[in-house]
Amino acid sequence: MTEHEHPHDTSGHSHGLTRSDELSGVSDNRLIWAVIINHVLTIGEVVAGIFSGSLALLSDAAHNFNDANALLIAYIARKISRKQANERYTFGYRRAELLGAVVNLTLLAVIGLYLIYEGIRQFFEPSEITGWLMAAASILALVIDLGTALLLRAMSRGSLNVRAAFVHNLVDAVGSVAVLIGAGAIIYLGWNWVDPLLTLFLSAYILYQVYAMLPKAMRILMEGTPVELDIQLLVKEVGSIEAVENLHHLHVWELDEQNRAFEAHIVIHPKDADQLQKIKSRIKEKLIHDFGINHSTLEFEFSDQACQGNDSNVIVGTNFNH
Repeated sequence: MTEHEHPHDTSGHSHGLTRSDELSGVSDNRLIWAVIINHVLTIGEVVAGIFSGSLALLSDAAHNFNDANALLIAYIARKISRKQANERYTFGYRRAELLGAVVNLTLLAVIGLYLIYEGIRQFFEPSEITGWLMAAASILALVIDLGTALLLRAMSRGSLNVRAAFVHNLVDAVGSVAVLIGAGAIIYLGWNWVDPLLTLFLSAYILYQVYAMLPKAMRILMEGTPVELDIQLLVKEVGSIEAVENLHHLHVWELDEQNRAFEAHIVIHPKDADQLQKIKSRIKEKLIHDFGINHSTLEFEFSDQACQGNDSNVIVGTNFNH
């Protein structure tokens, strides 16, 4: 017998998991404006790079063009993720944002590796740069990068995908400051080596951010157990509920960053059959309040007819004594 419901769903729609209020209340127009101003920045840096003879500015223009496209991916992914569930996608399209995050972070990793290559190369093959034009372009880039980051800041707290785009622009802002410092060093001190040195520091930071966020996105896509969830404690707590004799075929995964799902076979004694609804309610309440799991599927079995699970998950069966 299977008991499957959502205690917080007052509409009676059993698959109506929603986005967080914080994310859904932010206008998509912010992403569109971020895309537009980053393309404007790209054009400005290309012009400045051509007239100054600066390969660094042209490389940064390519970087910002990539960022603009990454923001466009973020916008498209957000729109897709809001599509309603249907017969083919019963959980909806919420993971489209995670796919967008993986694309963004992969591009960010490529940029970081490319910057390392460029930084090392420029130590041995320094390029001639018109310092004042380089400085002017970096100031423009800094203003636009900070403006884009402000547009995305509120959205970044509720979405790994938008957070990846947000980090893109924070990295860009740091990079613009680095270029500005490098321009000052070239203009006033003639220290051409400062530019590749700052590039290496910036690329290391980019790769660190990828290292921090990409595994999380991949873990959710692979339906891994939430990293901060102690599954042994969860089993112990559910098993402590009166009348629960056995727990097996257990799976815990994340639908997206805001929603976790749980399924398990719960074994009770036949004499407790009249208490099934109460047992189910206690389990669901514990899952929601103690472990943040708001989507659970419980299949109840009687101890004299319980299946001998041969599942592939870690916890196949656990017996409890009350």
